[in-house]
Amino acid sequence: MIVSIHPSRLSGSLVAAASKSSMQRACAAALLTKGQTDLINPGKSNDDLAALSVIRKLGAVVTENPDGSLSIQSNGIVPVASEVNCGESGLGIRMFTPIASVSDQPITLNGTGSLLTRPMDFFDEILPLLQVSVHSNHGKLPLQIQGPLQPADIQVDGSLSSQFLTGLLMAYGAVGARDVTITVKELKSKPYIDLTLQVMKHFGWEVENRYYEKFYFPGSAIAAKPGTISYTVEGDWSGAAFLLVAGAIAGPITVKGLDLQSTQADRAVLQALMDSGASLSIRPDEIEIGPMPLSVFHFNANDCPDLFPPLVALAAYCKGTTVIEGVHRLTHKESNRALTLQEEFAKLGIEIQLQDDLMMIKGGQGVNGGNTHSRHDHRIAMACAVAGLRASSPVIVEDAEAINKSYPAFYQHLQHLGADIHQL
Repeated sequence: MIVSIHPSRLSGSLVAAASKSSMQRACAAALLTKGQTDLINPGKSNDDLAALSVIRKLGAVVTENPDGSLSIQSNGIVPVASEVNCGESGLGIRMFTPIASVSDQPITLNGTGSLLTRPMDFFDEILPLLQVSVHSNHGKLPLQIQGPLQPADIQVDGSLSSQFLTGLLMAYGAVGARDVTITVKELKSKPYIDLTLQVMKHFGWEVENRYYEKFYFPGSAIAAKPGTISYTVEGDWSGAAFLLVAGAIAGPITVKGLDLQSTQADRAVLQALMDSGASLSIRPDEIEIGPMPLSVFHFNANDCPDLFPPLVALAAYCKGTTVIEGVHRLTHKESNRALTLQEEFAKLGIEIQLQDDLMMIKGGQGVNGGNTHSRHDHRIAMACAVAGLRASSPVIVEDAEAINKSYPAFYQHLQHLGADIHQL
């Protein structure tokens, strides 16, 4: 699909889409919790649908209710298929691999697209320490595993991604790990671990977070909870970051449905927007944002690397050179996002320099129209679209359907706010 974004002014309000980070973790917890779980405000992105497919194949029964909520019946992990596919979800493969290894049945975990090229060496090293047999394709997918996982004191490297740790924490909780500790060195994206621990607590697991260096399981199994567990999926700060930046560039708009106390890492977009000088009014139930003369800002994205694309779009309209730290976190995404952002925004007349762990965006001289390509990366597609809202002429985005991975309604939401977007 190819879309054309014409210079536009935005106004109005909308409700943020559901968070796939929250949704996927809730799906995993519902699978591991015997009984019924009701998910309120479930997500509909490709990653969300992949998570639902995985838990179905691992034994859960998922029913869509008339009000749009989902009811998930589970008796724990009782696989009904020998292979599960996580689509292109990095969180999905990294979280569900340890969870699937709770079963004693052989299971193959696979994916599609860019996920097939992402490194999975972590499992080759860690799972055998937990008595899980694992065979990978030279450190990549597919993974063939066979448990059951036996919790043990282990040390893991958290420098590549916190998603591996999320899967281990949930797997340890599911099997009732007793008096064991997962020690983590150089943990990145700590807010995402906060979200994992929040979901685990909601579903009754007990784990002690000792300064993000040690995670101790004292021995409490899943707490018995009478009746149905209900979990409301949060609004998505990752997707909303693009809407908020759009508001700062071409608004004013109002975004609702975001939890200001959320543990989602991308809530930090508010700090960047404040530092840039955008007109920002934050109330408990809504955020109103509009354009002002935008200034350069310095932002550390080590814990929230998914903010690079929307913040590059913002920086393109900030006079001077904006600096974002954390470039090393961008290598193993749907694309190498540092290089992809540099190349695609160059097509719009925006110079991006990469120096060690820094990205420097020279903005404020205007954004040109031009032809861009998502590189099959949902966040690149959204960043190019947002940058096009006040460009000098239309911005074309090829492979624009990449947004379906996380935010299928993105273009419709922009159109609802008044964006002039056409499918070519």
